[in-house]
Amino acid sequence: MNTVRHTAAGQQPAAPPPGSHQAEQAGASSMTLKAVKFLGRYGTLLVLILLVVVFSFLDGSRFLSFTNFQNILLQSTISVVIALGLTVVLVVGEFDLSIGYTASLAGVLTAGLYAGSAGGKLGAIGLVIAVGALVGLVNGLIVTKLGVNALVGTLGIGSVVMGATYIVTAGVPQSLDASGMDLIQVYLGKLGPIPWPIVILFAVAGILWLLLNRTSLGLEWQAVGGNRTAAELSGIRVHRVVIFAFVVCGVLAAAGGVLITANVGSGQIAGGQGYLLSSFAAAFLGSACLRDGEFHVVGTVIGVVTVAVGFNGMAIHGVSTSAQFIFQGLLLIAAVGMSTSARRMVSGRRAGH
Repeated sequence: MNTVRHTAAGQQPAAPPPGSHQAEQAGASSMTLKAVKFLGRYGTLLVLILLVVVFSFLDGSRFLSFTNFQNILLQSTISVVIALGLTVVLVVGEFDLSIGYTASLAGVLTAGLYAGSAGGKLGAIGLVIAVGALVGLVNGLIVTKLGVNALVGTLGIGSVVMGATYIVTAGVPQSLDASGMDLIQVYLGKLGPIPWPIVILFAVAGILWLLLNRTSLGLEWQAVGGNRTAAELSGIRVHRVVIFAFVVCGVLAAAGGVLITANVGSGQIAGGQGYLLSSFAAAFLGSACLRDGEFHVVGTVIGVVTVAVGFNGMAIHGVSTSAQFIFQGLLLIAAVGMSTSARRMVSGRRAGH
């Protein structure tokens, strides 16, 4: 007769003996989890270091020069401003596909309105930022009050904004007039030894970091993104919080459009649309940096710099533009994979799996 051994109540079964098939599987699973956790925290930094090492080896002093690193930061400013706005929306668990169109509209409005006295110029910038806030407000209302999926709703609003851009410009790029050429000094001028765009980059990043991490609104954003139902039960007005996230995103997209015009001296009809993919790539790369798949300000800045380093190094090495966009697309896929795996691992761990 077979003897059946029962495990005492509340007692865990004995661990598989070393060398057994179960022990090998458990060890492999543990190593996989550690690898996913490591990539979820340091994957982007590894990519950045790898890019620097590769391009340093290929191009030496041309890539490693102080001037080139300064150029990388200069090239990153507009992307950082727009991507940080997107980061806020991603933090609350939504998406915004209208940011590129909003930046384009803001750019042409800036070129057309920025003229006259100093007061008139400040008023023009204020109006452009208000337009960006309005786009964000409409996005937020459509997503929260009408219950439209954020991808669909913001894509639809983006199409409307693109139509408005064509109405404003009649399909013709808008150039700054003579009285508005001082706006270009934003990109040519310096604060001491530091170019103004780099000052703007760190100022915007610093303000948004404080907003997200040191204010009640920022903590509410993170709570809503972490668990919307729990946030609502705790008394957070979820719809208001989400709407305000979209407004901040629209404001920063418009600010990015102003910087685009300051950079090139004119408002281009599609000037901001190229920043959509790069912003998503930067935000998802940033979520695989220092945290377990969470969107955050420092990560997004590092993500933007990572993409910029890749583009800069390939340009110096003479790689074609098509290859640069292939690189960006592959980088986005890898970033989403790393951040998604890290989030799943953390969710499973919290659920006790």
